[in-house]
Parts: sequence; C-alpha cells; structure tokens
Amino acid sequence: MVTLCKTVAESSWFQNFVTAVILFAGFLVGCETYPGIVAEYGDIIHILDTIILGIFVVEIVVKMVAEIPKPWRYFYDGWNVFDFVIVAGAFIPFISQYATVLRLLRLLRVLKLVRALPRLQLLVGALLKSIPSMGYVSLLLLMLFYVYAVAAVFMWGGNDPVHFGSLEISLVSLFRAVTLEDWTDLMYIQMYGCANYGYDGMAEMCTQSAASPVAGALFFISFVLVGTMVFLNLFVGVILSGMDEAQKEADMLNEAEQPSAKLLDTELSKLLSQLSDVQEQLERMQFAAKQHPVLAELRLAEADTAEAAE
Repeated sequence: MVTLCKTVAESSWFQNFVTAVILFAGFLVGCETYPGIVAEYGDIIHILDTIILGIFVVEIVVKMVAEIPKPWRYFYDGWNVFDFVIVAGAFIPFISQYATVLRLLRLLRVLKLVRALPRLQLLVGALLKSIPSMGYVSLLLLMLFYVYAVAAVFMWGGNDPVHFGSLEISLVSLFRAVTLEDWTDLMYIQMYGCANYGYDGMAEMCTQSAASPVAGALFFISFVLVGTMVFLNLFVGVILSGMDEAQKEADMLNEAEQPSAKLLDTELSKLLSQLSDVQEQLERMQFAAKQHPVLAELRLAEADTAEAAE
C-alpha cells in the first residue's frame, strides 16, 4: 500500500490530474459570480465542488501514506502545509455559516497551482526571498515620501489644500504622483496657482493662491524621477537577485537528488563490464577444455609412432 501510494504521488499523470482539478475548481468559483448560473445549476455546482474537495482530500491522504512510517514528514514541506490548510478550512464547522468566507476558501484553491507547477513555485520562492531586501528598499522609499510630503505641506499647504493640506493627504498625493496618475496636474497647480489651474468647481477652497513655476517643476520632476525610475529599478533588481538565488537553490537540490541516480548507473555499468569479462573467461575455459582431449590423443599417436620406429 505504501509503495503504491508513493508511486502514485510521484507519477506525472497524478500531478497532471490534480492540476486539471485545480483549474476546474477555479472555473467553478468563477461560475458562482453569475447569479443566473447559480440559480439554474447551483445544485450541480455544489455536487462538483464536493467531488473536488474529496479529490483534494485523497491527494493529501495519498501523500501522507507515501511517507509511512513517518507520515508527519508530509508537513516538512511548506507547500504541503499550504495545501492542507486550504483543504482543512472547508471542514471547519462555523465556516459553513458564512457563505462569503467559504467562497473565498474555495477561491484559494486556485493558488494550489503554485504547488502543482514548478516554475510558479520558483517564482513565488524568489518573491519570498526578496521580501527582506524589498523591506529595506521600501523603508528608503518611505523616507523619501516623508521628506517630500513634509516639504510639500510647508510649501503648498495654503495654495493646494486639497492635495497638500495635511501630512497624510500629502503622502497620498505623492503616491498618486509616483504611480504617474495625473501627476502633471499636481505640478501645474503649484506652478500656476490654484486660482489659475485645477480648482474648477472648488474655488471656495482656493484662498491662498500662489504660483511657484520653478519650485513646482523641480519638486515634482525630481520626485517622479527618483521615486519612479530609481526605486522601481531597485525593486526589479531585488526581485532578479531573488530569482537567481532561488534558481541556484533549485539547481543544487536537483544535483543533490541526481548523484544517487548517477551512482546507480555507474555501478550498473561496472557490473555489466565485470559480467562481460567473466563471460569471456568462461568461453576461453570451455574452448580449452574442448581442445584438451584432442591434444592428448595427438600426443599418444606421436608416442606410438616413435615406438614403432624404434
């Protein structure tokens, strides 16, 4: 039983079948977003969802049985723990009372594709490895936001109270600018003053209009260049570095698994070579054994001839 489960768990057809089931589960969750389909085929969808849940349970059982006599080794893999939590969530009693939570748990099954597809698993691993470095880059970016936000409140809090009237609003406006969402409007308001640009329909809020053509242009252009160009490249570089580390670890893991197979091939080739040598020796011995009686008869014939001559 253990051998069968191990064979099934490691087989490609089983992994492909589970991947197909995951895709079908995602399709069913998408169907549930249409009230008409739910009203007409709700019972069928529920039955199919139960079957899918059963397949996922069987998958977990097969993989755990394959680890016998140490079934807890199944939880040594973080991806297995992730799959187990998603499937076990459907059996929590109070979850069934909240349809939205249950649907979200069903939606999480689509994430099982990360476990089923090695390349996706590599990408997720790279992102996880990049989190510490991305945290430092984010901290540096937050410092940049804070400095520019405070400066913007001091410089244009009176001219543009809608976008820079307070520190928190200033941070949100700068986030809008760094995403390049109409950042030029923010710049033009400061360059021309709120009385001349951007406050149509909000004239009552423009009480201290002041134009800053040079300072406004330098402020926003420098912020967009640093915040978008520099920090975006930093994030990309960190992710690429994480990809390299994840790829190296995957290669090292493959090399660690391959030596056993290579060693087996080497031993088999040596054994076949030794068997071939033994076979050649046996053939020589058989040939010598066959020739021995003939040589003995020839020697006797020579001896008889010599005696007759005497």
